[in-house]
Amino acid sequence: MSHQSELIATDIDAYLAEHERKDLLRFLTCGSVDDGKSTLIGRLLHDSKMIYEDTLASLEADSTTTGHAGDEVDLALLMDGLKSEREQGITIDVAYRYFSTARRKFIIADTPGHEQYTRNMVTGASTCQLAIILIDARHGVMAQTKRHSFIASLLGIRNVVVAVNKMDLVDWDQARFEEICETYREFSKTLDLGAPYFLPMSALLGDNVVDAGGKLPWFDGPPLMEHLETVDVEIGLDLENFRMPVQMVVRPDLDFRGFAGTIAAGTVRPGDDVVSMPSGVRSRVERIVTFDGDLDIAGPGRAVTVTLADEIDASRGDLLVGAGVEPLRAHDVEATIVWMGEEPAQPGRHYLLQSTNGTSNASIATIRHRVEINTLEEEPASRLELNDIALCAVVSDRELLFDPYSDNRTTGSFILIDRLTNATVGAGMIIGESTAWDQAPESSLIRQASGIAAGERAIRFGQQPCTVLITGLSAAGKSTLATALERELFDRGKVSIRLDGENVRMGISRDLGFTAQDRSENLRRVTEVARLVNNQGLIAIAALVAPDADVRVRARALVGDERYVEVFVDTPIAVCRERDDRGMYDAADAGEIDGFPGVSADYDRPADVDLQLDTSRQSVEECVDRIIAVLQTRGFLRG
Repeated sequence: MSHQSELIATDIDAYLAEHERKDLLRFLTCGSVDDGKSTLIGRLLHDSKMIYEDTLASLEADSTTTGHAGDEVDLALLMDGLKSEREQGITIDVAYRYFSTARRKFIIADTPGHEQYTRNMVTGASTCQLAIILIDARHGVMAQTKRHSFIASLLGIRNVVVAVNKMDLVDWDQARFEEICETYREFSKTLDLGAPYFLPMSALLGDNVVDAGGKLPWFDGPPLMEHLETVDVEIGLDLENFRMPVQMVVRPDLDFRGFAGTIAAGTVRPGDDVVSMPSGVRSRVERIVTFDGDLDIAGPGRAVTVTLADEIDASRGDLLVGAGVEPLRAHDVEATIVWMGEEPAQPGRHYLLQSTNGTSNASIATIRHRVEINTLEEEPASRLELNDIALCAVVSDRELLFDPYSDNRTTGSFILIDRLTNATVGAGMIIGESTAWDQAPESSLIRQASGIAAGERAIRFGQQPCTVLITGLSAAGKSTLATALERELFDRGKVSIRLDGENVRMGISRDLGFTAQDRSENLRRVTEVARLVNNQGLIAIAALVAPDADVRVRARALVGDERYVEVFVDTPIAVCRERDDRGMYDAADAGEIDGFPGVSADYDRPADVDLQLDTSRQSVEECVDRIIAVLQTRGFLRG
């Protein structure tokens, strides 16, 4: 429903043009049962003159028979459309209403408050930009308040209004309002909700809904309607990384072939280079076609048809992305799942996974933990019941193209569908690729203890076990130092094992390539071997590029900080190039080697290491002496 405007009578074309230029805000109301969500929406529409006279007359008549507002018109009936909702005075299904004001267009989702209808709340919130979380001033922050706040945070809603409703029932008490606000602030510290706007109101009487009213003189903030009209709806909008899922190939005649879809993120202009995923074929945008004519630029939320300079093979389920800003791709992902099925989710059971890049067969490989909504604590779980929220590892038979949900709500989400009933049983928000770092061992396994104590090994070998990770660019001198250190320790009567990166890749890592994910897994395997070696009282020497700082941190945590030594061989890249007798740097420069650290991929320089060396200025002997000195200082070597 649209606001009244003089242009409707005088210049309908001008009115329609003005209406089209308004931006759109999608928002939802949520909270505990009987907090007044439906009443609030009814009040918004009523006080904004957005209810037709015949509809208002019908509401007045229904209020006398099925209303729950005493002598007042029960405006909640406007949203409670199901017979069972009107009889019980609750919301069960998600109800949507459209209206507009002079400033903005709105779509409202009225979501249920009962815990058993949490899945309905998730459905309503999935496309919203703002959440109004209602709190009954008499009861304060309830379990469902916390549940819905957590879900709003989980679904990436950053604009939040905390509406403390029914202030008339606590005599408009400012102290009660501030007490509730403080309780909510304390609870929401760990949630990513931005800065909530706290608002006292009475939806039944209308104070602070559309107009301020006269009962809250101590509150000087804008009423709800004014806040909705002025809030920034583009907060967190990604305008950099172009993403457009292909929904249809448009071919009206032999001379036109375009790819239709709604832009999920970023902007696109004619002349921009784009890549079709998953094929990786590159082309250039020629035209951006719409019903109203070609565009010079298009951004998020715009439905367009894009034509390309080249005839490439792309179809429904493919993804057009900006060149150089391609999404992540993996078969295994970590995702937060809201379970919506009546039947529990069992790890290993197969479902259909529907995402922006089509349908695949998938299963929940592992349930990492379930979230207890009331405390936000993580609990172990072997299965997911209705409305459970959990962190899971999901495996798909088709490679998924995705961005983390925190970066892109469209490409970072998916649903799980029951293969027999075709019902949606789960909604997922992707965190990132699932790696073996995060996987827990099979629960039936029991770690076998050694019959030899660590102290006995220390006396026998004259040393304390540790892991020395030598990291740096290719040809920096890592292997040379590792070999020399191994020799020095042997000559001193110590026992060590050397895990050289190339030797490892010829054995336990022969199945890995050189992507960032493969390098991470290679370091994990080496670290696991090093930990086993350390448990036998030996010193492990690992020489690897290990370019990712976060992965090196995980290696340190796996071994244990108390017996981990990181050595950074900081040899200048120019020297590394001179030493490169296999031509790897030249090949990387020519684009023949992808993901080569220092050239076609990043190498994260360690910020805090135990020792930093430069083999272009220090001899091998000097470098080894300095490593030995660190090991002696840390108490790993005796004598």
